[in-house]
Amino acid sequence: MATRFAVIGLDHRHVYELTAYLIEAGMECAGYWPVTTDLGVLEGFQKRFPHLTAVAEKERLLDDPSIQVIVTAAIPSERAPLAIAAMRRGKDVLVDKPGITDFAQLADVERAIAETGRIFSVCFSERFQTPSTEVALDLVRQGAIGNVIQTVGLGPHRLNRKLRPGWFWDASTYGGILVDIASHQIDQFIVFTGSEAPEVAYASVGKYAVGGGFEDFGEVVLKSERASGYIRVDWFTPDGLPTWGDGRLTILGTEGTIELRKYLDIEGRKGTDHLFMSDGKGTRHIACEGRPLTYFRAFAADVRDRTETAMPQSHVITVCRLALEAQARAVELPAR
Repeated sequence: MATRFAVIGLDHRHVYELTAYLIEAGMECAGYWPVTTDLGVLEGFQKRFPHLTAVAEKERLLDDPSIQVIVTAAIPSERAPLAIAAMRRGKDVLVDKPGITDFAQLADVERAIAETGRIFSVCFSERFQTPSTEVALDLVRQGAIGNVIQTVGLGPHRLNRKLRPGWFWDASTYGGILVDIASHQIDQFIVFTGSEAPEVAYASVGKYAVGGGFEDFGEVVLKSERASGYIRVDWFTPDGLPTWGDGRLTILGTEGTIELRKYLDIEGRKGTDHLFMSDGKGTRHIACEGRPLTYFRAFAADVRDRTETAMPQSHVITVCRLALEAQARAVELPAR
């Protein structure tokens, strides 16, 4: 019998991918709660999944014993409370990033995990939904570039001002730019370097062009017992770029370098997920687009088998904690 999940929180378009990938992984969607802060997201969801059933009361989904998993892309500040409510009803949770927006939520989530034994997983899509990142991680673990000593992660995003709901502009609901976006790059730094004790060495935010006190630039320097990392995130992707952001990751090893151009090669090869590697033997390009993703099937197996193959629970908490620490410590850069 297939594992069943329900969707509560149709406030961000990431819910489309979360739902589709879980269905592809063999799980069954038992229904969704149609309340939203963005009718465009609801309309897009219903267009993509016309066969799914809307349920008027979210409590019916939370209390249904036949549902094992709750999936959410709710307003960011509401994701952790919803996850805790679900875990305390015996359900595992798959949350769009950021899964946690303040330190009180972090403590509450950790307590709920410890007391219920349920899974709290955050989908860091810039790793779990990009085949090039999975291929790169396999190469690193095989020793293809020696010991990794630094990562540089760039996460530019298009603002799409007219499409954003009210909560998007309020730091109390989205958590700040480092909580919201930089969690992706923090996640990748830890897994690519194998760091066991990562720390925030420096962080800053800028409010340059958007106005209204909105953070449109952020950077973080990470350090650990074995590596360092630099992260830059922003909302300055120009309209002329044919995708939402030119996300890149550079992995520096003692015997070579890997660079990922995840979403496009701006003047070169077509498609997404370009991996470039240089080592003692030369340079090469690996086309990763279309290769199978593993996270969602691994998550489904973890729900069934009570394992942690998709992502260790401790890793999720560490990423969330570091993002919160970076946001809290961030120096505000002077406007230019």
